[in-house]
Amino acid sequence: MQKTLEEIAGIVGGKIIGDKSIAITGVTNIALAKASDITFAVEPHLAEAEACQAGAVIIPDDAEAFGKNAILVKDPRTAFSKLMELFTPALEIERGISDRAHIGKDVKIGKNVAIMAFAVIDDHAEIGDDVTLYPHTYIGQHATVGAETLIYPNVTVREFCKIGQRVILHSSTVIGADGFGFITKDGVHTKVPQVGNVIVEDDVEIGAHVGIDRATMGSTIIGHGTKIDNLVHIGHNCEIGANNLIVAQTGIAGSTIVGHNVIFGGQTGVVGHIHIGSNTVLAARSGPIADIPENGFYAGFPARPHQEWLRSEAAAKKLPEMRKQMKALEKRLQKLEDKR
Repeated sequence: MQKTLEEIAGIVGGKIIGDKSIAITGVTNIALAKASDITFAVEPHLAEAEACQAGAVIIPDDAEAFGKNAILVKDPRTAFSKLMELFTPALEIERGISDRAHIGKDVKIGKNVAIMAFAVIDDHAEIGDDVTLYPHTYIGQHATVGAETLIYPNVTVREFCKIGQRVILHSSTVIGADGFGFITKDGVHTKVPQVGNVIVEDDVEIGAHVGIDRATMGSTIIGHGTKIDNLVHIGHNCEIGANNLIVAQTGIAGSTIVGHNVIFGGQTGVVGHIHIGSNTVLAARSGPIADIPENGFYAGFPARPHQEWLRSEAAAKKLPEMRKQMKALEKRLQKLEDKR
């Protein structure tokens, strides 16, 4: 594909600095950019972008003088994302149902689907319009998959689970595995039946190798617009609100209730049966063990307000020196006592 800078400015709604007629054939990052590429930059990378080999750069509209062909926009990241989609060739997915897929009894399948070889749709399941199921996906009995959902290879959607519209499930994710529930008596662990399901609402994206457990009773819920990174575990009966961001290797124990617009940093570990308020940020490797109010920024283990955690960390760095001072004081005190 080739576009002039003027055409690209029209697509992203930006203002041009420099030569509007130059031809752009690719999009890439600052380090890899060539004369035929366009990249983007925000502070503190504007100087680096100005010196790079890119033919043009997308920059913020409040940037000062810039010595290179550029397009000024309000949000360079969003504009660049649009161009990445434009310049990336769409995959050619053949619509239809492969004769090597298994379709069970009483299955309802919508229009314009792509069900590839070795996909399995079990009895009484329902597949909406424009759904894509890659090879080796499994849709369990009585499960539903909403319109325009994309399910990559080796994903399992267990029985009775409900997947919304425009959901993306990446490879090897399991929706609806049994919750981790056991009764221990005389040293023997006996399984508690897990008879609930998982509801994944619209516009959710779930990364690779994610496990979301079915509820013991009722539903584990993933709210609309939530985005979940790879290698995340969400326990049974959790209720995750809308538009959350859950970063890799986070674990959320059962029956935790999470509000809207919460960010979980990587490797966050959440104890079960607590409430996490909306608009909260949990820093990487934090460990909430009690309810957290709305609009907070928490860090550390146990998780506490970020400023408090920073003070604790600063004090901890001084402990070796404080230990030396304490030993010196002990020696001085001992000498004074010996003179008495």
